[in-house]
Amino acid sequence: MNRSPPLTIALLVLVSVAACAVAAGAGAWYFHHKDPSAPSLRLDEYLSMGWVAWDASWYKRIAEEGYTYTPGQQSSVAFFPLYPLAIQLFMGLGLSVYTAGIAVTLLCGPLAMVLFTRWAGTRVEPSTALQAGMLISLYPFAFYLYGVMYSDALFLLLVVGAFLLLEKGYLVPAVVLGAVATAARPVAPAVVLGLLVRRLEWKRERGLRWDVWDVLPVLSAAGFIAYVLYLGETFGAPFAFVEVQGAPGWDQAPGWRTWLKLAWFKAVFFSGNNAEVVGRFITHALLTFLALGLVWPTARRLGWGYAVFTLAIVGLPALSTKDFMGMGRYLLSAFPLFLTLALLLKERPLLRRGLLAVSAVGLVVLSAAFGMERYIS
Repeated sequence: MNRSPPLTIALLVLVSVAACAVAAGAGAWYFHHKDPSAPSLRLDEYLSMGWVAWDASWYKRIAEEGYTYTPGQQSSVAFFPLYPLAIQLFMGLGLSVYTAGIAVTLLCGPLAMVLFTRWAGTRVEPSTALQAGMLISLYPFAFYLYGVMYSDALFLLLVVGAFLLLEKGYLVPAVVLGAVATAARPVAPAVVLGLLVRRLEWKRERGLRWDVWDVLPVLSAAGFIAYVLYLGETFGAPFAFVEVQGAPGWDQAPGWRTWLKLAWFKAVFFSGNNAEVVGRFITHALLTFLALGLVWPTARRLGWGYAVFTLAIVGLPALSTKDFMGMGRYLLSAFPLFLTLALLLKERPLLRRGLLAVSAVGLVVLSAAFGMERYIS
């Protein structure tokens, strides 16, 4: 009996979660034992260590101590509140902060992949929806959805859920999920515009007239607005999350140096970095431009709502980053691109299979590298 695409993707993700956990745990073991005197740990400790590098420490601090803000210095206000709140919820069940963070991601990431496949099934036939689900599930940076203590899985689950509800005609629930999503990452314009334009398109496709209710998606900015109001009330700086981006160590203040990516050119051509570092910067830049290049095919195949959403969800972080680092991970949020790619590869099965094979290897390799605390994204 043939399995449905969402069930097939659920099984694929289950295998991927296990493979990525083993790879990340092995990477953590290697990193831990670079010091010969390091004590041995339990297996579960290596597995958890593999998923709590880099920004995980910021989420831990917020969940345990709340927000802090020091003008001109790196501060926790740079990170939006929904994920730390979810961590606190799981901590209330008796979990440690790191276990809670991993648990939130493990719950949200696989479910996001299943919902993505269901969403794709509202736009295309089941076989193409399955191919799209495989492309996003095996995308090399998808390991951030399989256990890493980052907010990407939670945001993706909410935004995919919002668009799935919108496709099924449930406007108010879609707006509610969109509003919750904008409390997870600073990309409210993408969510608002995407839901608004898609709603108008959705009604036009069905021969329905627009009415005042169709502007409800503007309320999906509520999560973002709530955080801005909180920062203004608590620290007197409603846009502190933008200001701290220019702090030493992050050095991504809005301005021409950031917008023109001068740091990227310096890192690639003038800093004498080794091939691994240069390759990392080039990879993130190439992925960014490939994603932007898929915006027009997305408009033609999926409509302007998804094209506008994709352009904004890719363009906002691309503009605000000084060197494209992180873009490989941020592209997970541009989920319509994976369906567009599946449609483009529909008549190229050998190319699609080759891409999936390379992606699967990359997924495991990057998981191990993250466990070794390599700066991946």
